[in-house]
Amino acid sequence: MSRTPEARIPEAGTSEARVPESVYARVREEVAARADRLWDVGLALHREPETAYEEHGASRLLADELEREGFRVERGVAGLPTAFTARAGGNSEEGTAGDGPCVALLMEYDALPLLGHACGHNLIAAAGLGAALAARAALDGGGDGIGGTLLAVGAPAEERGGGKVAEVEAGLFEGVDAALMFHPGVYDWRWAPLTASAQIRVGFHGRSAHPTGNPTEGIDALGALIQLFNALGVLHKRLPSGSHVQGIVTDGGRATNIVPEYAEGLFGLRGGTTAALEELVEELRTCARGVALATGTTVEVTGVGGRYEHFRDNDVLSGLFAGHLERAGIGMAEPVPGVYLGSSDIGNVSTRVPAIHPFVAIMGADGSDHTPEFAEAAAGPRARRVMLAAAEALACTAVDVLLRPEVPERAWDRFREKAAAGL
Repeated sequence: MSRTPEARIPEAGTSEARVPESVYARVREEVAARADRLWDVGLALHREPETAYEEHGASRLLADELEREGFRVERGVAGLPTAFTARAGGNSEEGTAGDGPCVALLMEYDALPLLGHACGHNLIAAAGLGAALAARAALDGGGDGIGGTLLAVGAPAEERGGGKVAEVEAGLFEGVDAALMFHPGVYDWRWAPLTASAQIRVGFHGRSAHPTGNPTEGIDALGALIQLFNALGVLHKRLPSGSHVQGIVTDGGRATNIVPEYAEGLFGLRGGTTAALEELVEELRTCARGVALATGTTVEVTGVGGRYEHFRDNDVLSGLFAGHLERAGIGMAEPVPGVYLGSSDIGNVSTRVPAIHPFVAIMGADGSDHTPEFAEAAAGPRARRVMLAAAEALACTAVDVLLRPEVPERAWDRFREKAAAGL
């Protein structure tokens, strides 16, 4: 038996506002009325996959849809040509939140090189679009206005580079009370166990020499890099759950008859929390400096791109989403302890404002994203059902934030509790 969304928020001894069932019914009607168009958008993105920072067609398509239905659209935000925001309610003409709560509905739309939408971002975009359009139409259709601000955020480059990292730094989420999105996957999980991550480049400088002509004059930079890999192999054995290091050689020299004067590796680091990631980065620096000292080389350790912070679920909001999704017959479970599903720049949003990032399955648990099979599933009949159900649940959760004053209040209280506990 499904529970009502209101049952998901703990009682606080005060009276609570209730959203009339008629509003939720209007949301469902609005999503249903747009179902074919939303699926057409999802399929259009799937047919024409665009990789990070190249999502010009996807960004234009989504922004045009929102603008056509009355949202105030700003393109090229946060210094990113393929990012955009679209506002309704509040002081939309001035581009500010105004009075009342502000809800951000996030859309990702970048694809993977060679694999297309093997992470299902076409569905994230279509669901976010549908949620924004349905919530606005349902609330404005009631004659009382939105009661706050709906902000649709076009977030490029999740797979590489981190569009939301730039958007956070540009202040796009200032004044936002709830950031909502869903992600297709192989599990129905209420929240996403996502690690913090960083890309670190390590370059060793030595001295070139001929290996037979003047071998004692050479300082082997590649040998130093290999020693770093060995040291990290020992380090890896004592890392806590959720943390790991994976590296590749990006420059190992130019010829076999010359001692390499320069060698470089790129390392992907993950930590169960942002603090754990920072500790791991420092461990890598320490190892690199130690190897340089031992081999007579010099070393440079630099970050590449923005770091992804760990995801902090807001269970007040994710509980509401799960309750609404149950209306569509999809039950949500807690993640399996100790299982991590990668990293995402939604983590950087979630450590600034209350946020959700549930997973909803479009294929069985024996599958995996980032595969050709998942890309195929992202355009299949189950994907359509999930996308529409997620759009409806996201819109209803947005309505809760906008019309029930205790929801953003409790979401922020829970956010502060987790931040204080370092979770």
